Parts: sequence; structure tokens; C-alpha cells
Amino acid sequence: MRRTILITGSAKRLGAALAKGLAADGHRIAIHFRSSGREAEETRQGIADAGGDAALFQNPLASLADGERLAQEIVGRFGGLDTLINNAGTFNRKRFNEMTQEEWEIGFASTAGAAFIATRAALPHLRASGRGRIVNIGDSMTGRAGFAEPAMSYYIGKVGVWMMTQTLAATEARHKITVNMISPGVLEDSVCDTPIAEMPLGRYGTYEDVLHPIRFLLGDASEAVTGSNLHVGGGWNIAP
Repeated sequence: MRRTILITGSAKRLGAALAKGLAADGHRIAIHFRSSGREAEETRQGIADAGGDAALFQNPLASLADGERLAQEIVGRFGGLDTLINNAGTFNRKRFNEMTQEEWEIGFASTAGAAFIATRAALPHLRASGRGRIVNIGDSMTGRAGFAEPAMSYYIGKVGVWMMTQTLAATEARHKITVNMISPGVLEDSVCDTPIAEMPLGRYGTYEDVLHPIRFLLGDASEAVTGSNLHVGGGWNIAP
């Protein structure tokens, strides 16, 4: 069944790959971006060239008003909204004692903050659809014991998104909305220096690794799957 999907942070990299892959499946895609306008247009054009339906939506997702505006613009363009993929996040590799207050706050605002704002705005539309789906993108550290010191506020923000996933899974089930998280491992283009020798599967993750479980979660067969964190890191996410 065709869906209308908002993917936050979908101008480039993983978000863009998800947008292209899901558009190829026949879904309508709302490409959200904050400042990467050129990359967002390239993603939209690639989808259009392949016969897909996508539109661009620039929004800082810094306030509830931003979220409401984004949701209304999407509904105005596509006529509805039944799926949200919270992918946005700003990764900063600085260590704890190197980060400025602004950089620290951006880690939270771009992960848990953006997910909160987008979800609050999308919920009425997802409920009205009767088949809502929320997929939150985790990270390579979600599920591991502790955190690496670089990018600490980003990782802590992602743990907050996981807490939100579990809470909303319980509260939104009665509205026929499923809420799940997918946590990639270290992707081929991840901003990190993890050697491939440390990857249990013997390779880095791919965009397809993330796309496959999303396809499952968007389908009718996943109606009872909610509150889950699907690790697609080839064992990396749960390594000690």
C-alpha cells in the first residue's frame, strides 16, 4: 500500500538513500532538510528522474511551531501523512572537554529535540490515517554498554529517542500506530575511524541493510511489531 513518508534529514547520505529506495517502492516522499538545499534538490531530482514522487521541505525543526508548519506543508502537498522516519542528527566527533556549549546542545537538539518536534506535529495525521508508522533511526552505540567519549551529546540524544520509541509504542498502539527503532552499525561512510577488523560481520554496514527492515516495518505484516529496536549492525551494536 502506498504511503506518504516524511524522512527528516533526508538531503544526503542515509536519509537520501532511504528516500530514493522508498520512492522506488512507490511511496510519496517528503524530503526534509535544514540547510543542505543543493543536496536535497539532487535527491529530489534523482527520485523524479526514476519516476518517483517527492517534494522538498526546508525546516529547522527548532520549535513546535516549526513542526506544525512542516506537517501542514506536507499535507497540503500530498493530501495526508501516515509515516514518519526520524533520521535527522548532527554528529560532532569532538571529545567531551573540547565541545562548546553550543555544540553540546546541538547534539540533543538535532536528535531527541528534532524527533520530539516532528513526532508531535505528525501524530494527529498518523492517527487519522489508521495505519500510522514511526521509525526512529538509532545509531551504532544504541544497545552497547556505555558510550564512546566523542560525540557524547549526540549519542545521549539517540538514547532519548529510544526512550521515546518505547513510550509512544505503548501509548499509540490504540491509534493503530507502530513505533520502532532501527539501529545501524558502522556504515561505509560513517564519520568514524573504526577499523573493519573490529566489525563482527567482517564488513561495514550498507544503506540497504537499513532499508530492508524499514520496508518490513511499513508493511501490514508488522502491525503487531512495536517498541522494538532492530539492530542492523552485524553484531557491532551489542558487542561488549
